[in-house]
Amino acid sequence: MASVTSVWSSPERPAYPHQALAVVLQVRGGRLHGMLWRRAGEPFAGAWALPGGPLLPEETLGASVGRQLASKVEVAQLAHLEQLETRSDPHRDPRTRTVATAYLGLVPSDLDPVLPADTSWHPVDALPETAFDHGSIVESGLERLRAKLSYTNVAFALAPPTFSIAELREIYVAALGYEVTATNLQRVLLRRGVLEPTGEMAASGRAGGRPATLYRFVTSGLEVTDPFAVLRPPSAR
Repeated sequence: MASVTSVWSSPERPAYPHQALAVVLQVRGGRLHGMLWRRAGEPFAGAWALPGGPLLPEETLGASVGRQLASKVEVAQLAHLEQLETRSDPHRDPRTRTVATAYLGLVPSDLDPVLPADTSWHPVDALPETAFDHGSIVESGLERLRAKLSYTNVAFALAPPTFSIAELREIYVAALGYEVTATNLQRVLLRRGVLEPTGEMAASGRAGGRPATLYRFVTSGLEVTDPFAVLRPPSAR
């Protein structure tokens, strides 16, 4: 009787390694950053890579990416995690053909996760040399985030629990990569029912002035709030 392995893996039906990867993004110091770890071994020794690793025989992809992330960051600190894409280029790994499924994870800006010594945050607009196709996967994660900022409430996963409109604007600008006005952002998000006032006011800054109203997101789960993108980059002139 043929073994299970021979039934499922043959020249006509080959079996390839499958990895789960994570693009973890956070706004830090007014810039959007991605989490990367530095490889010690070949291939791509010294280059930076996304958190991740092999899918085990009895794992789902979701369980696998959770396990991989747990070695780098406290998974509970991720406010949002969703499947991003699958890469299957036969030559993406120089060792052997490897399929990779990537996830997008978001961390609120008020958290400062403790990372292992080989892991750090890097601005997405100035990434170091990356291993495999991981730099391109970060770009895919960035595109997904920017698209969803236009038609969902996904910014809840980047923002602290409460914030002024000015503070929320800084998060949007960092994530979108272009300027938006606080007035327009407030108008759009309030019209969509995404935000609600907390009833509290922010403390006055050094310059004094009127204290700002504090807001929060109505829900902490992903929702489509408008199927038509309202937040768009400024037109080229």
